[in-house]
Amino acid sequence: MEAVLEKEASRFDDPALAPMASLELDVAMFKSRWQFCDRITEYLSDILGQGHSDPARYSNFLSVAANELIELAFRSTGEPGRISFSLYRSATFNRLRIAFACEEAFGREHAGARSSARQPVADAGSDLVMKSDGTILLRDLATLFRAAIRIEKDGAQGIQIIADFPSAEDFQ
Repeated sequence: MEAVLEKEASRFDDPALAPMASLELDVAMFKSRWQFCDRITEYLSDILGQGHSDPARYSNFLSVAANELIELAFRSTGEPGRISFSLYRSATFNRLRIAFACEEAFGREHAGARSSARQPVADAGSDLVMKSDGTILLRDLATLFRAAIRIEKDGAQGIQIIADFPSAEDFQ
């Protein structure tokens, strides 16, 4: 199951992914209050729970991971511009995508983040090191939630955090 999920997660433009919701904010506004992380998490988690036999349980469980990823984005961006949060659904997983312009220091903390627009910067299963909490946080979240989580370069100045969570409700 994990290998299948990771294979599906590697195809970002997969036509089987249906858009569910998108939220775009000015980075300065997003960074103006730490509490926006919680509010955005609550909004996105409620949407992710839709269509499940126990929407509150699924939403609450995934809100932990979504909040950690949103807080990672909060700490990682300082560039002017926009930050977007997008949710997608397929038959087997739900995807959270966070895209933003990155500070130069954030990009340097990830080995090999220079060339192609879709080049992986960090993978939850890799041994790449992100200073402070990055890789360990991502690996722990990926294990706990049986998710495929990665950070990719998005164009010349951007980063996207992509997390694919299984639709199955058999969390441990």
